Amino acid sequence: MTSRTVTLLDVARVAGVSKSTVSDALQGSGRVAEATRERVRAVAEELGYRPNSAARRLRRSSTGAIGLHLPQTATRLDYYMNLAFGAVARAQEEGLDVVLLAPAGVAGGESGRVASRVDGLLVIDPEVGDSAVPGLLDAGVPVVTGERYLGPAAAPSGAVICDNAASLTALLDHVTERGARHPAVLAPAGTSAWATALRATAASWGQEHGVAVALRTVPFAATPQEAEETTLALLRTDPAVDAVICAPDGAAPGVLRAAATAGRTVGTVSVRTAGGATSGRTIGGATSGRTAGSTTPGRTGEAGTHPRTPLLVASCVDGTATRSAEPPVTAVDLRPAAYGRACAELLCDILAGRTAPDTVRRHAWALETRASTTPPC
Repeated sequence: MTSRTVTLLDVARVAGVSKSTVSDALQGSGRVAEATRERVRAVAEELGYRPNSAARRLRRSSTGAIGLHLPQTATRLDYYMNLAFGAVARAQEEGLDVVLLAPAGVAGGESGRVASRVDGLLVIDPEVGDSAVPGLLDAGVPVVTGERYLGPAAAPSGAVICDNAASLTALLDHVTERGARHPAVLAPAGTSAWATALRATAASWGQEHGVAVALRTVPFAATPQEAEETTLALLRTDPAVDAVICAPDGAAPGVLRAAATAGRTVGTVSVRTAGGATSGRTIGGATSGRTAGSTTPGRTGEAGTHPRTPLLVASCVDGTATRSAEPPVTAVDLRPAAYGRACAELLCDILAGRTAPDTVRRHAWALETRASTTPPC
């Protein structure tokens, strides 16, 4: 049946069921036995059936699109662009377009107009200070948030969240295992769940471990220049700092430049290690590739006293900037394309009735250890 368009009736005849059963089976609706549903889908795939998306949207009174709302700083951050690509790819698999919502277009009571143009909404990293978010959450269509919204508003239909506290904890644990004794965190400003979790974790980790964590707040989308200036000021006022964890996406190269200006070698703080170190990967807190043997912090090596304590550098967000830096920077891979895909998938599942509202799904991160925190082999 490749010479003409395959219809629902064609699928029904081959599967031995009614046309309405085929429709229900392919749409995931109606009371269709699972075995029948699977048989219909297999026949449809074999025949090359492709649904008429325009007709389907008319039957459902659907717009055939979902909206995507990103933070206002997203246009210059690699992370959000990759996230958007992942969301678009997953939505297209459901025959849905993705409409990127301009921040100015959804503020000031415009949520009703937005809802009339889309079947559902993705609201990523919602901030309490974003005036558009409450209206979007109350727009009258299903809404999935990427991370939780911490402000007062209608609850979303679902959420996909990361354990951001665990990811920063993994970084702090990692640099202390590499010999750091006085780490610093350049934490993001703002009221998103991610920013709030990182600031709180930096403080709580220090209290729990009896370590003075130097916490500096930088803009949510800090530039490398801003990270460089903050790090230089930090190292001048607190020269004992031996590790800097930079939160904002793409800003870690600024920390490397500051280290060079301050005469600090980037790499391991430890001067005695047993065996060599290899780069490793931590997923959800399980670590591999750790340095064998004990490590001790200090300034004195076989050749005498170092004029400067080496500096470990890490980032809370992996990306092109951290991978291509010299040296490459240890970072948390938040897997943004997969995250965007997961958010779109949850919204599609809710729209199709495959998943109940109020569903919360978790997204895994991975710690990529590189030369900025590992000793030479």
